[in-house]
Amino acid sequence: MNVKHLQTMQQVADFLHGSGAFDPTAASQSERYQWIDQVLRHFRYDNRAKADKGLLCAYLCRISGYSRQQITRLIRRYREQGALKWSVRPAKGFASRYTKEDVRLLADVDALHDTPSGPAVKKLCERAWLQFGDQRFARLAKISVSHLYNLRKRPDYRRNRVFQEKTRPTKNMIGIRRKPKPQGKPGFIRIDTVHQGDLDGVKGLYHINAVDEVTQFEVVFTVERISEQFLIPALESLLESFPFILLGFHADNGSEYINRHVAEMLEKMRIELTKSRSRHCNDNALAESKNASVVRKILGYCHIPQRFAPQVNRFNQEHLVPYVNYHRPCFFPETFIDAKGRQRKRYRYERMMTPYEKLKSLPNAKQFLRSGTTFQSLDDIAYSISDNEAAKRLQEARRQLFNTIDERLMAS
Repeated sequence: MNVKHLQTMQQVADFLHGSGAFDPTAASQSERYQWIDQVLRHFRYDNRAKADKGLLCAYLCRISGYSRQQITRLIRRYREQGALKWSVRPAKGFASRYTKEDVRLLADVDALHDTPSGPAVKKLCERAWLQFGDQRFARLAKISVSHLYNLRKRPDYRRNRVFQEKTRPTKNMIGIRRKPKPQGKPGFIRIDTVHQGDLDGVKGLYHINAVDEVTQFEVVFTVERISEQFLIPALESLLESFPFILLGFHADNGSEYINRHVAEMLEKMRIELTKSRSRHCNDNALAESKNASVVRKILGYCHIPQRFAPQVNRFNQEHLVPYVNYHRPCFFPETFIDAKGRQRKRYRYERMMTPYEKLKSLPNAKQFLRSGTTFQSLDDIAYSISDNEAAKRLQEARRQLFNTIDERLMAS
């Protein structure tokens, strides 16, 4: 830098109180570093009083154009290393651990599974490598969740990706108004209804979404309407689809479930009916969350006419239900008591598994199965294809389903 050194601290103070100015952009980074080093040496910075050090910092900021924080860092480096030199970072930087092929594979997995959470994708990669022997996932199986999110931000990842109506609560004495307590046993299901959009005042079809509280085993059934004529047969088929014995049936206060017909059906099946408490919206939170993460994510929000309910329900039973129960990992909470005596939940990655794996992990799990159902028969379903193959079939079936609906709507 073409700047003359001031020789004394008095000259530095006079300069700072004056109107002296200098354009730091005219000097290179290396020249500024060299000049700062010379000033610190000349004034013997380490031996100066606190007030003099403050003047020198202000002087260095004025001439170099650096901020006070940057000057403080440079002075610290000078004191630690005994000199101040400008170093240029290598242009190439660090070698990347994950290749473009890994990023493309990650994008493919996200596309197949509709971009689930980072821990869920990590678990899918682990299962693809360890359980199904796909060597392409050897590196991704060991990736951290935070690094996985970083890979999603890379340009090559982006190049590979192409980017309800609530029921009214009714005053009804049917059902017990309390939160179910399964005590670690499967068979206590949460149920809710998802409406597939209105169009010009015309109602769309309805999805009945039932989720077991302990295992998160889920069954989705689609009907034209939620009247007794359509709902009761659908509920009977839905409840029989669970591989374990059902003990509880919990719904919000919607009149489609809290009525005499549903109560009589459940009484015959020896299933207890409970409903959400007033001003306790979290009583049915599990079903509500699955509405968004499964039903809405796979089938969307757009209007689907009621006459297509059989085709959509066939898709649910043949592809959606097997996929979410045997090939889609979920978090399972771990309950603990905090220092204030309140019940809390934590979600550990080690406890992530599919609903079917959760069912098998329960103590004495065989006792919960329905008569005639065995884990051997369920294993044949769970491990007949890999998670990614199940996701491919799901995506292809969904594409065919919506193409069929669009073609028939255009023809009508």
